[in-house]
Amino acid sequence: MMLRYALKTVRARKAGFLGAFLALLCAAALISACGTLLDTGLRGTIRTERYAATPVVVSADQYVHRTTVKHKHGKTKVKHKAKPIAERAWLPAGLETRLARTPGVARVVPELTFLAQPLTPAGTGGRSAYGHAWESAALTPYRLVSGTAPKAASDLVVDHDLAARAHLRTGDALTVQSTQAPRAYRITGIAAPATNVRHQTALFFSAAEARRLAAHPGQVTAFGVLPAHGTDPERLKHAVTRTLRGTTAQVSTGDARGTAEFLDAAAARVRLVSMGAAMGGTSLLVAVLVVVGTFALTVQQRHRELALLRAIAATPGQIRRVLGREALIIGVVAGTLGALLGLLLGAWLHARFVALGAVPATLQHTTGVVPPLAALAATLAGAWTAARIASRRITRIRPTEALAESRVEPARPAWGRIAAGLLLLAGGAVLVVLLTSLRTEPAATPVTFLAVVVLATSVALLGPLLVRAAALLLAGPLRLTGHGGRLATANLRGNAARMASVVTPLTLLIGMTCTVLFVQATLDDAARAQARAGVTADWVVAARGPGVPAAAARQLRARHDTVTEVVRTTVRIGLDKYPAQGVTPEGLARTWDPEVTAGSLDGLTDRTVAVSELAADQHRLRPGSILKLTLGDGTPATLTVAAVYGRGLGFGDLTFAHDLVAHHVDNPLASSVLVSTARTQAQLATTLREFPGLDILSPTAADSLQAYRRQDNAEVNFLAMGLVLAFTAIAVVNTIAMSIADRVREFALLRLAGATRGQVLRMLRTEVLSVLTLATALGSGIALAVLTAFSVGMTGRAAPTVTPLLYVTVVATAGLLALMASALPGRVALRVPAVTAATAKD
Repeated sequence: MMLRYALKTVRARKAGFLGAFLALLCAAALISACGTLLDTGLRGTIRTERYAATPVVVSADQYVHRTTVKHKHGKTKVKHKAKPIAERAWLPAGLETRLARTPGVARVVPELTFLAQPLTPAGTGGRSAYGHAWESAALTPYRLVSGTAPKAASDLVVDHDLAARAHLRTGDALTVQSTQAPRAYRITGIAAPATNVRHQTALFFSAAEARRLAAHPGQVTAFGVLPAHGTDPERLKHAVTRTLRGTTAQVSTGDARGTAEFLDAAAARVRLVSMGAAMGGTSLLVAVLVVVGTFALTVQQRHRELALLRAIAATPGQIRRVLGREALIIGVVAGTLGALLGLLLGAWLHARFVALGAVPATLQHTTGVVPPLAALAATLAGAWTAARIASRRITRIRPTEALAESRVEPARPAWGRIAAGLLLLAGGAVLVVLLTSLRTEPAATPVTFLAVVVLATSVALLGPLLVRAAALLLAGPLRLTGHGGRLATANLRGNAARMASVVTPLTLLIGMTCTVLFVQATLDDAARAQARAGVTADWVVAARGPGVPAAAARQLRARHDTVTEVVRTTVRIGLDKYPAQGVTPEGLARTWDPEVTAGSLDGLTDRTVAVSELAADQHRLRPGSILKLTLGDGTPATLTVAAVYGRGLGFGDLTFAHDLVAHHVDNPLASSVLVSTARTQAQLATTLREFPGLDILSPTAADSLQAYRRQDNAEVNFLAMGLVLAFTAIAVVNTIAMSIADRVREFALLRLAGATRGQVLRMLRTEVLSVLTLATALGSGIALAVLTAFSVGMTGRAAPTVTPLLYVTVVATAGLLALMASALPGRVALRVPAVTAATAKD
């Protein structure tokens, strides 16, 4: 009975339910898209290319592990955690002998992988370029299509794709920037892979030259294990695993070989999981807020109908069931379409992340049934919950009171609603206070957006009171605009609940957009300010390619310049990740000042480390403390703290001696070289003329270049949260349109009382601008409070970066959306003849 009535109601009031349908559709699409990103991070395939002809691959462990044992109530609980390291871990070359003795092994091929960038006008076509020893060509396999294998140190074999793109032939010279100084090689051969290698460029050197360039004597990046004829790869895997028992080596077969080959893709899994979970969580909170508001407006528009049902003896339970089933009917249709649309949206998002470099193309987009089903379930749950919340008032009052209230809006919100709003306001304040104590970006970012949503939810609950308060404040200025202003004031006071339903999404849009735009800017500006203050060198040598070779720094030192090489990496203290750098200790005070607050950088050696105040506080460190950490390639190190410095945001949280870091990173080339000298820019350029791709910049110009490179990370963040903002913008338009479409009778009565269409539209614009003013004040206040707390925690200063022009653009865009969303339905409503509209039944 109730289901049949719900179906008839939905059929009869399609236009009335359109707003709720759109809100649920967008919510399902957003949740489904975020779910596909999360699914890709968890299950995304990384197919091998270089190891296509190698059934079993042995590689080093790329994780830092921690095992904790807890004893509670007589039970022992063992918990194991693992986090990826930033650089490639290496294996002892001596394992080759053990592997060769394993039953079923026909051949063991050692693999060396290292930086090798060909310096050609055509570049590498966007692919990563790596160098290898020619003996490892058998792992793909690569076969010569012309020429001979490399034998001398100056010989080189290039892959067929690079040769075709750069128009290279055997006998040509090719300059390669590897881990050492750039060197010209003679191309002795061109090789083509037996399989499709799409994501990397391979350069093959002689075995001796490859070992020199790899710069890891006695170590290899992997072993390819080729089975004897008739040996099953899985059986061989188990045999090799037994052979390597007691070591940290990892044995891979099938698609797992891709993880050993493409380390950046494996690391991107963690980022996608984190990004998908953060986006999905924020999307879900925003969706619930928007959908509840939309359903509340829908129920409010049907107040007369529902009151009549109460008057003819419908029980509160029956009303709840009707509204719940209506919501489920809309939720099933909207959720199904939205979940399917979200699959396309997720694929587009993955493609954009690949284009921005946030996710490597080798991590393939994965779509399963779980994300769309989860989106559908969340949509149904959200719709049903929204309907239950929206129906609470109409089901709690007596039938006669319901009929009376169907004509007049209640004088004030229910006490429960006010109490919940104040409770959420207090919760938002607690989150803002908590933000001031969070000093790492991974910890602060989720709390930042959660605080915005919680405070916006408190605005939704306290909205009617806020609208009435705003009506009192704006009464004077609105009265000056004439009759339209007086009518707008009366509507704000008399229809506060309806107006509040418009204030909520506008507040959320402005608050969330300002937070997204300015939270990254606040962090970047603080980091740039510290970096500008800390670089005291006269010039900065930067590279357009992979980095500045150590030979370039040696040439500058030979001219009696003070030179500081800077190599970037990431290390872990326990499982916590920290940005770090290696700097040349000699003459460091003349080029670099990280604002030392304790200890001295004079004692920086390969056995010591300097730490930021953040790292020192988190791990209770001071000069003389012993610090155990894991370097970028997984090598454990025990160092003594030499100094504590204040500019960690600009320079990273740990600083080592240059040589210590350079021996444990994939790219040992300096990201920049700081030079203190009396010579001019032109003289430095002359000294470095034999090193292609180097620029001599002033510290100011180098800072601008670094800021430009940071924009990629900002674009990824904007794209990630842009969908949530787009959903909120749609909710703004949707809610305003729904609110105005229900006022046909009101407009008709105004026209019958003598108001012209132009006066009604002016009244409507005045109302929208009044609501926009309130939403701007609330949204800006929320964003300012959250951004200030974020700035205090992350930078130590209550000075968030807010670009005035960008802020005005946000408010103007919100205003334009609101005016456009009100103008079209308002004009449509005024097209209905006044007499017809005034006498029409619901």
